[in-house]
Amino acid sequence: MTPQFAPGAMAGLRVIDLTRVLGGPYCTQILADHGADVIKVEPPAGDEVRDWGPPFHEEDAAYFVGINRNKRSIGMDLASVGGRAILMRMLEGADVLIENFKPGTLEKWGIGSDVLQEKFPKLVHCRICGFGADGPRGGNPGYDAIIQAMTGMIAATGSPESGPMRIGVPLVDITTGLYAAIGILMALSERQKSGKGQFLEVTLYETGLAIMHPHTANYFMHGKPPSLTGNEHPNLVPYAIFPTRTDDIFIGVGNDGTFRKLCKEIGKPDLGTDPRFARNKDRIANREALRTELGAVFSLHEAEPLCNRLLAAGLPAGPVQKIDQALTNPHTIYRGDVIEKDWYKGVASPIRLDRTRPSLRSLPPKFSQHAREVLAEFGYSDGDIDGLVEKGVVCEERKR
Repeated sequence: MTPQFAPGAMAGLRVIDLTRVLGGPYCTQILADHGADVIKVEPPAGDEVRDWGPPFHEEDAAYFVGINRNKRSIGMDLASVGGRAILMRMLEGADVLIENFKPGTLEKWGIGSDVLQEKFPKLVHCRICGFGADGPRGGNPGYDAIIQAMTGMIAATGSPESGPMRIGVPLVDITTGLYAAIGILMALSERQKSGKGQFLEVTLYETGLAIMHPHTANYFMHGKPPSLTGNEHPNLVPYAIFPTRTDDIFIGVGNDGTFRKLCKEIGKPDLGTDPRFARNKDRIANREALRTELGAVFSLHEAEPLCNRLLAAGLPAGPVQKIDQALTNPHTIYRGDVIEKDWYKGVASPIRLDRTRPSLRSLPPKFSQHAREVLAEFGYSDGDIDGLVEKGVVCEERKR
């Protein structure tokens, strides 16, 4: 990440962002980091995650701050005729519209995907929703933890002692945002050939099912649901947390050759040829016996030096770190993975293109901070804007 403004791979792309909460804003921040002009249209009450704190920075929660950099904000009432008129003017020069309204909302307002495609044939219209517009659950709201529960994710997470557990990060929401970004880029690529935009729908439910690998593949093969294995892998051994003299480490072995190399590196080459452990299927059958053997060796070492030695040998091992350790790790610092500007700190875009690098151009916006600036770009005079504010169609920047 470079401190100077960079043009970015998506420079020149205009995105009208009607999303809120997590999946949609996460998607548009990906595009914004790489140069897209993202105009975030917020409802009069603002994106609700501005209130999801503490912690706060000047009334905006860290939850909002973390996924809304490099965007401009305008507060606008799309439920009003005036608000929808402004939106239609904004879409005249837009490349992408992304929204996460309940399916049927835009249709109710008379601006459904069919209307938008006819009026703006080059527009890529992306909808993020819970379950899609049709089917038995069509139109139902979706929430990360609920989708984790409904797609088998919670049932596959945890140990026999803990029971089923929610994954500790909003994996479904974030991955839905990633899939939405990929889908938008696919549609833009296809537009270069056809000259036409298209409508795409990305749902939390389908995302949840899609990322349940290898559990879905295993189930299709043998018809058995996954059991609770805690930190261990259902298909690989050893692939688990082990205690050392200082901290826990994670060891992940993907094949028999790697296992033999691990055994040699820790001074136990005989384990690599032991008939109980020689092949992965043998190690799975004798999981607990191998855990005991490895645990005895690892307990003699300190976590960091051991992991450094194993990694240097090309073996998959890492210390189990807390978030503060991860963010201040020498590798994190060297790679420039934490970016700063004024009061803001965030995690840099992991997409590192050589020529068109991502950049931190602007801080997460205050609510409706750019209302006048954006409207002026679309031909509204100061008097027009005053009138829209007076009618409650557009919101002025304010402390919330």
